Amino acid sequence: MGMTCRERVIKALHQEELDRPPAAIFTTCDTIGMMKACGSSWPEAHSDPQKMATLGCAQADYFGLESVRAGFCLTEEAEALGCPINMGTATSSPMLKGHPFTYNPMKKIYDEPDSLPDIDEFVKTGRVKTAIEAMSIMKKTHGEEYCIVGGNTGPFTLAGHLLNTENLVYSVWTEPERAQKWVKAIAPYCKAFGEELLAAGADIVQMSEPSASTDILAPTDFPVQSGQFVKDCLGSLKGYTILHICGDSAPIIPYMLDTGVTGISVEEKVPPEKAVEIAAGRGALVGNVGCAFPLFKGKPEDVAAAAVHSREAGFNVISAGCGVPIGTPDDNIRALVKAIKG
Repeated sequence: MGMTCRERVIKALHQEELDRPPAAIFTTCDTIGMMKACGSSWPEAHSDPQKMATLGCAQADYFGLESVRAGFCLTEEAEALGCPINMGTATSSPMLKGHPFTYNPMKKIYDEPDSLPDIDEFVKTGRVKTAIEAMSIMKKTHGEEYCIVGGNTGPFTLAGHLLNTENLVYSVWTEPERAQKWVKAIAPYCKAFGEELLAAGADIVQMSEPSASTDILAPTDFPVQSGQFVKDCLGSLKGYTILHICGDSAPIIPYMLDTGVTGISVEEKVPPEKAVEIAAGRGALVGNVGCAFPLFKGKPEDVAAAAVHSREAGFNVISAGCGVPIGTPDDNIRALVKAIKG
């Protein structure tokens, strides 16, 4: 009897030798094709746990991917912490409408957090609660066969949502200790959310920390402004953990792995052979088929070639390099799956 998708993914996260790596997308993947096929769509699926679970499981049910994942954006926690949100449409993601702790035009940030909700209330609020409840549903319906992935937002990124990322980054340059104070205050919310996702049934917590990209933070700033707090709120969790950072993460791959996570998710901006060399077996590598090209704009043969490239380079889980665009053609996702699973 062959191994289940769940067993394959877990072995891959342990970097065990396999006949092939799993094809599994840990970042967001909730396309128009998935929505039509499963009957659950945005924006309702952001706020209804059953609809969220149904859409999250369509990754496996519709495309044959080897894990299932919810929620679908990086505004869940920000909304629960006081950010006004535009919930989007059937084809557009929720977006921030404001930043409750924005300061003056001089790009200052407040000295310290004030008026943040109690952490116990935070995990019972809005779409944070929705995602936690969806984990429980997905565990019941798909947990025997598939790993359940719960997504959350990194502490530097979430602090930027509350303050305005431009203000936070400016503070990193001018008042780094004040910036750190904010990220340190936000990290316990990220940790509590991750703990609740695991307790509800998630096997893997995949944290996205896009504002800590080398496009925004200098690599030398990453360990002190993001990495040390990711270590506390993600690396310390009692489950499998994946850290995703957008862009060219090559200069910070060692720092990402210093956080103690099970593995890291890497974009196509890092050649897969280079990522494998830098990581040096310190954690599982997830990725790194390009989202804009080839997944969204390319042809199935382009996707297949990129997937094979990542596999031959030594990636442990073959996945999209970042969140899959909602309009990605079905045939392109199927090409990724077929290239790996045969």
